[in-house]
Amino acid sequence: MPRKGCKHAGCKNTLAQKALEAVEGKDFEELYGSLKGPTAIMFTETANVPARIIEEFRETHERPILKAAYIDTSVYVGDDQLKALAALKSKEELIGEIITILQSPAKNVISALKSGGSTISGLLKALENREG
Repeated sequence: MPRKGCKHAGCKNTLAQKALEAVEGKDFEELYGSLKGPTAIMFTETANVPARIIEEFRETHERPILKAAYIDTSVYVGDDQLKALAALKSKEELIGEIITILQSPAKNVISALKSGGSTISGLLKALENREG
């Protein structure tokens, strides 16, 4: 039950804002405008997980509506940002892509050396047979 002289949602949003203001080293000011009406807050270690959960849930439901998101130092405001948030790559996915990219040149060099080696070998054999 709401306290006397205070709207229930407004008090929750005010407390949420005060909590965000108390976080040292982060600036959540762009989010404060979204702290109106019913608000739910999700915290995660993986940036795209909440957006993916909301997208999946909304396949059969109308809500929740994304008001805002804060990821690292970027702020996303509005429900139209949901697809962009869900498309973000997780840290693990990015590391996997970087490893693949780094391995690619090495694989290409090894492959070229293998195919080049057989080409040189074939060329040497052909020259040997030609002389003999």
